[in-house]
Amino acid sequence: MKTDFSNILLVTIIKNQLIKICSHIYGGGDLKKRPLGLVAIIIYKVLVALLFTVTSIALFLALNNYQILDNFSQNYVLEGKARIIDWLLDKIINLKPKTLAFSSLSAGIYAIVTTIEAIGLWYEKPWAHILVLCLVGISIPPEIYELIQGISLIKLAIFLVNAGVFWYLLRNFPKNYN
Repeated sequence: MKTDFSNILLVTIIKNQLIKICSHIYGGGDLKKRPLGLVAIIIYKVLVALLFTVTSIALFLALNNYQILDNFSQNYVLEGKARIIDWLLDKIINLKPKTLAFSSLSAGIYAIVTTIEAIGLWYEKPWAHILVLCLVGISIPPEIYELIQGISLIKLAIFLVNAGVFWYLLRNFPKNYN
């Protein structure tokens, strides 16, 4: 009987601590909830930042190992299963080293800015809200132009997500900040 009571007590204490930890993480330290739309935008921004960080690092490594990649692509016969590797190597090898360096640097800077946006949104800073509105707003016209030039599922998805982010932040700007 005593063991059951101590187990129940231990489980209750652990459960309460987990709830406090989750509330702390979700609330950014002040135990206040964020709107679900804002959390979705933050997650999207974090994923974009991770994608561009990986891209920047991959391009930087390709730049530093340009000659090795060139030799590999000339000496290695790729099987039909590895078409994507062949396509990727072909694209990288046909880029000039300066283009690789610029692309790596640009992707890295974009990853940093996107990380700053996500952190600012997490802490519900007005400057982050304005920064995201400006950067997403600037990207929408070129995305529309790209869709006019040729529609694809990825272009349409990116446009719809960015338009949704812009609409949500514009609509909820005055409500989220006191």
